[in-house]
Amino acid sequence: MRHAMIMAGGSGTRLWPLSRADRPKQLVPLVEDKCLLRLASDRLAGVVGDGERWICTAERFRDQVNTMVPGIADDHVLGEPCGRDTLNAVGLTAAVLSKTDPDAIFAVLTADHVIEPQPVFADRLAAGFALVDEDPSRFVTFSITPTRPASEYGYVEQGEAIDGHAKCFQARRFVEKPDRETAEAYLETGRFGWNSGMFVFHARTILETIGRYEPATKDGLDRIAAAWGTPEQSVTLAAIYPDLKKISVDYGLMEPASRDDAIKICSVPMDVSWIDVGSWPSLGETLPADDRGNRVAANTLHTDLDSHDLLVFSEDAGHRICTIGCSDLVIVHTKDATLICRAEDAQKVKDLAGLVPKDLR
Repeated sequence: MRHAMIMAGGSGTRLWPLSRADRPKQLVPLVEDKCLLRLASDRLAGVVGDGERWICTAERFRDQVNTMVPGIADDHVLGEPCGRDTLNAVGLTAAVLSKTDPDAIFAVLTADHVIEPQPVFADRLAAGFALVDEDPSRFVTFSITPTRPASEYGYVEQGEAIDGHAKCFQARRFVEKPDRETAEAYLETGRFGWNSGMFVFHARTILETIGRYEPATKDGLDRIAAAWGTPEQSVTLAAIYPDLKKISVDYGLMEPASRDDAIKICSVPMDVSWIDVGSWPSLGETLPADDRGNRVAANTLHTDLDSHDLLVFSEDAGHRICTIGCSDLVIVHTKDATLICRAEDAQKVKDLAGLVPKDLR
């Protein structure tokens, strides 16, 4: 059966002061009055039903997830007692699915993306599932058609076309965050796409592969799976999960798999608008710009004179932000904190969030 797991465990400190420790960015209504996690779930329409959708998040966010994403059963919220990076989120999902569905195939998605149009996403996701349906040894990754020579993303080079699967390819190689000159050369070839961080795997294959690369992790996952659905489920997860090796799916799985003859890595290009919402400027890309490049969030009151290229966001519907002659600024207002910074310094917001009083983090 086809399943999908959405990873939603990040803290989102680059979107402070809106994103906080007790309400991270994936649970904040940021786009069209919906949170990013809800958008990620809604995008699965027509490919994976509500009953086969899973969310891996921090256990402390369980109640918020249940409120913000209707239709997901509580036992399909995989609550991590602590974050152990993405390989363990994927491994936990595979372990739980394999116990009840030996033929489970699942997509791995994240709650950080805004992707449009949905029908194109759904079609490409279905193509990824079809590849693994046909051959469970395949690992499928999705590459985004690049619109610029971005140096902040990893790249996937597509190789030979896969017979019988339209617009699907063998993955030739992965490249981590090249410099701009190299990225420009990649775009000229037409063979490279941005590495989206989305995958499709067969659950049993993933567990077997983790067992080869990280045997101690596989042993811990097996013990968790044995207790899943029993009265010992919570205590076993709390005892074992925090001691699993903390490593990403890229380094712990995809990198060694690219050198493993037993694994076939496939690339499915997605020609979509893809925004990785990891900072205020990237969130600004989801908002329409006026004739001076100013982007103002819905329900935000803003009066301006002679400013350009601003991002203005307020969660206080009664508070008006006024600007005169400003440019290239991010302005964010909440009930207890206001952020103002140059757009070029937005990546430093994470550092700033660590300096404010603890009750504001």
